Amino acid sequence: MLKLFYSTGSCALASHLALEESGVAYEAVRINLANNDQRKPEYLAINPKGRVPALVTERGVLTETPAILAFIAQSFPQAQLAPLADPFLFARVQAFNSYLSSTVHVAHAHKGRGIRWSDDPEAIQSMRDKVPANMAECFGLIERDMLAGPWVMGAAYTICDPYLFTLANWLDGDGVDIARFPKVKEHRALMAARPAVKRVLAAQQAPA
Repeated sequence: MLKLFYSTGSCALASHLALEESGVAYEAVRINLANNDQRKPEYLAINPKGRVPALVTERGVLTETPAILAFIAQSFPQAQLAPLADPFLFARVQAFNSYLSSTVHVAHAHKGRGIRWSDDPEAIQSMRDKVPANMAECFGLIERDMLAGPWVMGAAYTICDPYLFTLANWLDGDGVDIARFPKVKEHRALMAARPAVKRVLAAQQAPA
């Protein structure tokens, strides 16, 4: 059985949602970042990066959200989570998820993870102060050029959708009003109404 290691409020929500949508049997294991569970030897033996998500498969451990999402879509094609038969369209899915991973998530991380890039308190504060503008710029691009609607790729739900939903949920905490992006706001509402999303959010918010 697949085993997903996640933490509440993290990007691992996207992988958790994709697993739930796939209909496959899996186990979800919560990692408490506040307790530094991700730095404990037993977890580092699973993922030496000390981050989530990590997906344990029968062939080994996968990390990084875009890779895990693609693995789920390709492993369970009956769930129709990506346009697998069309190399160009699947590449567009990968491009969108890569943008979320390499640009949007990094822009968000400057708020609480500035120490990754600097030891200078003033520089760290400067990075934190820039987060609202950077996140707004990222979502402005998504709103204008990348979100076809109603789902990211258009009429079909794909692995792009749980990932966008996950990062869009960070906007309020980053000081960005989602109302500035009507298509993103509508997408978040559509996602929140999906039964799989409701099940996963309830599970993640339940007492450990």
